[in-house]
Amino acid sequence: MKSLNKIPTGKIERAGQLLKTGLKVGTNYVSYYGEKLVNPSLTKDKLHENNAEDIYDGLKNMKGSALKVAQMLSMDKNIMPQAYVEKFSLAQFSVPPLSAPLVRKTFYNQFGKFPEHIFDTFSQEAIHAASIGQVHKATKDEKTYAVKIQYPGVADSIKSDLAMVKPFAMRMFNLKGSDTEKYFKEVENKLLEETNYQLELSQSERFANACKHIPNMIFPRYFSEFSSSKILTMEWMDGKHLSEYTKEQQSQEHLNQLGQALWDFYQFQFHHMREVHADPHPGNFLINENHQLIALDFGCLKQIPEEFYTPYFELVKPEILNNENAYLERMRKLEIIRPDDNADEVKLISEFFHELLSLFTKPFRQETFDFSDSTFFAQIANLGEQVMKNETLKKLNGNRGSKHFLYINRTFFGLYNLLFDLKAKIITGY
Repeated sequence: MKSLNKIPTGKIERAGQLLKTGLKVGTNYVSYYGEKLVNPSLTKDKLHENNAEDIYDGLKNMKGSALKVAQMLSMDKNIMPQAYVEKFSLAQFSVPPLSAPLVRKTFYNQFGKFPEHIFDTFSQEAIHAASIGQVHKATKDEKTYAVKIQYPGVADSIKSDLAMVKPFAMRMFNLKGSDTEKYFKEVENKLLEETNYQLELSQSERFANACKHIPNMIFPRYFSEFSSSKILTMEWMDGKHLSEYTKEQQSQEHLNQLGQALWDFYQFQFHHMREVHADPHPGNFLINENHQLIALDFGCLKQIPEEFYTPYFELVKPEILNNENAYLERMRKLEIIRPDDNADEVKLISEFFHELLSLFTKPFRQETFDFSDSTFFAQIANLGEQVMKNETLKKLNGNRGSKHFLYINRTFFGLYNLLFDLKAKIITGY
């Protein structure tokens, strides 16, 4: 893959890149509707493929928060067309890397030394490249390290990137009015945290220590002496990315073992730590030769405040979910039902979410759950389609729900998708 000698960092430069991408997408639509006139049976499959490729090609050279958004969208396999999921998922660990001169410049800016003056060996080419940084392999005193280097200008461009995508996001998610700012601020704050590698180092060490007791979970060691705000150095861990591992023939025993580790890892975070690794995509997990799960990248953590945690997880309980007064009380605490909703709106919203929650919390109400059950995921996808097709629900959907839903729901969708990829049958009782 060709390396990049330059990344657009200025607001005007990045806006120009997005404009070029938008023009390509517009051309694709013109072409599609022209063909549709000749062939009325034409589906949108080719349009989705062309748009996904053009959007990804534009974002992969910008890197940063623009590409991070694509990565986040790729986790939602139940709503997005498959062409977008497949293309955007490349943002997880396979994008054009920085060129060697840019890497050396970053090192010198951070340490006043080039990488070859710090390590005995340092790979010229990146081993992995993702949305915010890329990883190089290094050695020193017979130890092997993974050195993550942040792309130039990532932190500085977050605010302007979000400002550019805000109009599209508001239309896509039916957000309206000044109250939308709390959602965008939540995303902005999390993206800024992800660009602070010193914060990530302390978070990684804390999580590794707290979760080391979980069977079949492994965490790398981190090295502050070789780390800075833009460079993070950890122990090199041999393994395959989860998405690569699941493409190969594996025994059901090993798949179940990994799925159980993943489930236990997240349940411990939710219920004991009250904060969670909120970026559960395949690129953040490796699997070693002993079929153990290696958790990476603790840059995106979401704290779960008590006022959100209690009503959110109480809705898992049948005695709450099936008690109208108790159910509505939790829905109001979570801001899903608002003070300005009339009786008809409360009825519509409560009925829809009751159906959604009854389905989505199903794994928690059984001693074991088979995440290879495609029917379960098809039902979730069907509910998403209902929202998109129901004009009344779409109108009621704007600015609804606590800001904490953004990353907590993202975490659960990501976790469920990883377990589906593993086709794991696990013990879900906690």
